[in-house]
Amino acid sequence: MIKILLLVFLACYWVIPFMLTAGAGIGVLKRKRDSEKVAFTFDDGPNAIYTPQLLDLLKKHDVKATFFVVGSKAEKYPEIIARMHAEGHLIGIHNYKHKSNWIMSPWTIRSQLRKSASIIEKTIGECPVYYRPPWGLLNLLDFTLRKQYKIIHWSVMAKDWKTNGGSQKVEKRLLRDIKKGDVVLLHDCGKTLGADEDAPLNTIIALKNVLKELSNRSVSCVRIDEL
Repeated sequence: MIKILLLVFLACYWVIPFMLTAGAGIGVLKRKRDSEKVAFTFDDGPNAIYTPQLLDLLKKHDVKATFFVVGSKAEKYPEIIARMHAEGHLIGIHNYKHKSNWIMSPWTIRSQLRKSASIIEKTIGECPVYYRPPWGLLNLLDFTLRKQYKIIHWSVMAKDWKTNGGSQKVEKRLLRDIKKGDVVLLHDCGKTLGADEDAPLNTIIALKNVLKELSNRSVSCVRIDEL
């Protein structure tokens, strides 16, 4: 009986929220179907090596993106956060530490969000309102966060956190899968569980061709709030 109750609890707390958000897109933004634009989003940074290179590339192509930053890294590299903001990019939260919401208590999650928001606000003078939990995993009580944050998922990802396949894999997946209205998930830091540390270099190399091709297709790349 206890095992059955535990399974029911986990189904309500983990599985159902996953099906609603990652599957059906309920309560989160996965894709803006009526939009003619595409939103590139970058998770897990900032990174002292790769984020500046990515910002250089975005600036060269006059592309604005959304960065879901880890609060502890934003605290460590405020100058990169300030540069993101100064160059017109949108900054959202990706927890203070890169830990899944499935293994943290609701009050810990809220504490991490408050701490991360405070760090970002002190750096750029604006309080972030966009949130993407690590791995996109929400628990049942996270739906109450929608009163304060707009929760963002994604519709396209290139599995760019691993180096296997090189930049060609990332480029091929993006050019094959991106459609107007998509929210694209990429990463500017590889120092997270399951990622390869130098994987963001492949992402940057791939984007050099991807951004050119999207421009040729007359597809505008914008921030989440402009999608």
